[in-house]
Amino acid sequence: MTESTITPDQESIQELHLKRITALENENKRLSEEIETLRMEKEDTRAKLVETLISNKKYMREEERLKKENALLRRMPLFLATVVEMGEDYVLLRQHGNNQEFITTTSPEMMEALEPNTRVAINNSLTIVRVMDKSVDVRAKTMELIEAPTVSYDQVGGLEDQIREVSETVELPLTQPELFAEIGVEPPKGVLLFGPPGTGKTLIAKAVAHHSRATFIHMSGSELVHKFIGEGAQLVRDIFQMARDKAPAIVFIDEIDSVGSIRTHDGTTGSAEVNRTMMQLLAELDGFRARGDVKVIAATNRIDILDPALLRPGRFDRIIEIPMPNFDGRLAILSIHTAKMKMSPEVDLRVIAKETEGASGADLKSIAVEAGMMAIRRRGTAVTPEDFKRAVDKVLGEEMLPRVDESMRMFS
Repeated sequence: MTESTITPDQESIQELHLKRITALENENKRLSEEIETLRMEKEDTRAKLVETLISNKKYMREEERLKKENALLRRMPLFLATVVEMGEDYVLLRQHGNNQEFITTTSPEMMEALEPNTRVAINNSLTIVRVMDKSVDVRAKTMELIEAPTVSYDQVGGLEDQIREVSETVELPLTQPELFAEIGVEPPKGVLLFGPPGTGKTLIAKAVAHHSRATFIHMSGSELVHKFIGEGAQLVRDIFQMARDKAPAIVFIDEIDSVGSIRTHDGTTGSAEVNRTMMQLLAELDGFRARGDVKVIAATNRIDILDPALLRPGRFDRIIEIPMPNFDGRLAILSIHTAKMKMSPEVDLRVIAKETEGASGADLKSIAVEAGMMAIRRRGTAVTPEDFKRAVDKVLGEEMLPRVDESMRMFS
């Protein structure tokens, strides 16, 4: 057996192959690194492209906005006018500011949308371009309730007869007008609630707003009294105009005695302005213009000072007294306000109702809340009779009882 021998030529060939393999490996590594670099550059370029597209879209929107703004700036201004008179083929307009009157024509479609006192926008050629919305004071718009209160009739205790009368006067004509048409009776227009403070007048109005499917507009009588001449009367007109536009609607006037007291004149512009506001209110309640499906609820605790013209039938067809609650009423009110309260078995609401004679519904609610606070203060787990006793003493203390008795005598 002979040993194999490697010639110098073979060794040089092997070395040449090894160098070639090493060079190829280095070249492969370099190409791999170059591919990775190109991949990263590609991702970076793609991100820049997306960013550029987003910026381009933003710039295009900005360009479109600037074009519209430029078109608006270059467009001739419009002028405001009011329709005075209409004919078959003409419209008589009065331009605001200079009170100049002129006759123009418009398309049949535009004629159908016009009526006397309609506000329109006109151009330089005195052509009607647009029909404007009716002018309504922004203060009137804020009086409309967007979300109805959560108070229901079940949360008004001891006033079942009064709630039935209010429902028949306000809700029934709006929800079932065919009943009145069948009998041939004109439905009532409004209801006036009167009684001592805290007896539930505003609470009933909240319940009506909750149950009715009509637009509910709430305002206080003091909001109608303003400093400048004619401003209060204009606000009254705007409120009832908004109610007519959004009919069926219910207008609730709280504390109506602040604007509807007996008319007097002491020589000041203030009393004259209050009288003007009340006369506008009288005209809206029962004036020459029909009120439509607009019902009015008013509340006061001083019916003795209201103007007789406000109390006559036709303006308020129902005048309902909301009295101080009797024993059964106090028991019902206490049951409502303690329904979710954790009380000890010793608590007897009948005893509390008997001890709170002369208390209003607001007083009874305050007693229930105060009793709960007494239990929280002593870190108790339930309200006890002692908590209610302390609450009654605190809410109906000796200093408050004379005022309660006086209020009861006023409305007895």
